[in-house]
Amino acid sequence: MERVVGTVVRGLRGPIINQGDNIEQIVVDTVLKASEVEGFNIQDKDIVTITESIVARAQGNYATIDQIAKDVNSKFGDDTIGVIFPILSRNRFAICLRGIAKGAKKIVLMLSYPSDEVGNHLVDIEHLDEKGVNPWTDVLTEQQFRDHFGYNKHTFTGVDYIDYYKSLIEEYGVECEVIFSNNPKTILDYTKSVLTCDIHTRFRTKRILKENGGEKVYSLDNILSESVDGSGFNEAYGLLGSNKSTENSVKLFPHTCQPIVDQIQQMLKEKTGKNVEVMIYGDGAFKDPVGKIWELADPVVSPAYTSGLEGTPNEVKLKYLADNNFAHLSGEELKQAISQFIDNKEADLVGSMEAQGTTPRRLTDLIGSLSDLTSGSGDKGTPIIFIQGYFDNYTK
Repeated sequence: MERVVGTVVRGLRGPIINQGDNIEQIVVDTVLKASEVEGFNIQDKDIVTITESIVARAQGNYATIDQIAKDVNSKFGDDTIGVIFPILSRNRFAICLRGIAKGAKKIVLMLSYPSDEVGNHLVDIEHLDEKGVNPWTDVLTEQQFRDHFGYNKHTFTGVDYIDYYKSLIEEYGVECEVIFSNNPKTILDYTKSVLTCDIHTRFRTKRILKENGGEKVYSLDNILSESVDGSGFNEAYGLLGSNKSTENSVKLFPHTCQPIVDQIQQMLKEKTGKNVEVMIYGDGAFKDPVGKIWELADPVVSPAYTSGLEGTPNEVKLKYLADNNFAHLSGEELKQAISQFIDNKEADLVGSMEAQGTTPRRLTDLIGSLSDLTSGSGDKGTPIIFIQGYFDNYTK
């Protein structure tokens, strides 16, 4: 019988993961049990994805405010620290900011506006137009910002992040001055010691600061890039990708991930005889059109994946073929013509008109986004995702 289902995505329920757990064995056991209970067969090119959170939990990759503070102080000493371009997030940055503040004497907090890097808004861009404020050229003090725009709470969290972040800093008896600018060079009028907290633009920001007189210039990936007093760490990303664990600690992005996905793939091969692709995923890469938030607060969607997930899709657009190449056909003739075209498509369709409108993103970003949306960020309890038929097309 002809198949009537293409890609199938299943969120798999597993145990609560704790430090020291064998994450590879747990993932394999969860997949095999789900296959048995739900009655599906594991096939070549199926995909298992694991949320980064349970990998980091198994590793015990945590750090405290005091450990963050010690690393910050070792880099900046008693200098006034310019903390610039943080994202507006209690989960992602508040505990990090506490650690930064505890390791500082004075902080100049520079916020981008009207929104942070991932789309959390301090003020609606329409209000900038009404007030004649140009966010690309105008530098505002805290008082000027309030005079123009008053007090605004985040759409979803109900938090005024200006007051909230300032209170976290002052909680440690640290003097805090808040300014608003989108130009990295602005902070150099206040201090030459800068911790830039942006995620995807951090390399450009650091380059600009160093080229224009910055003396001590670091980014969040430089904080806890190695263990401090027995803390967790991430050699590539430091504090980037961390999440709040408790009021005094964060869970870091997992480290040394490639051996984990390779081992899971090998174990599934031994158990099933099938070549299953495996990846660890964090935030998906998509934008909420209402809240305007770009989901990707992690430094990458996937810190590790098996080799079969390298690259981008090589797909043709069915509706383009139906409306153009085979517009004169219908019914079974159309189906056969499109199937034959797909079977004989070029190995690289970049630039081809038949591929226009297909998603030009990396497979890991697409699959990571699919996985993140499936697992959610709350209480679904499905940190392992099993995907079948992702690489199939209309002819399969």
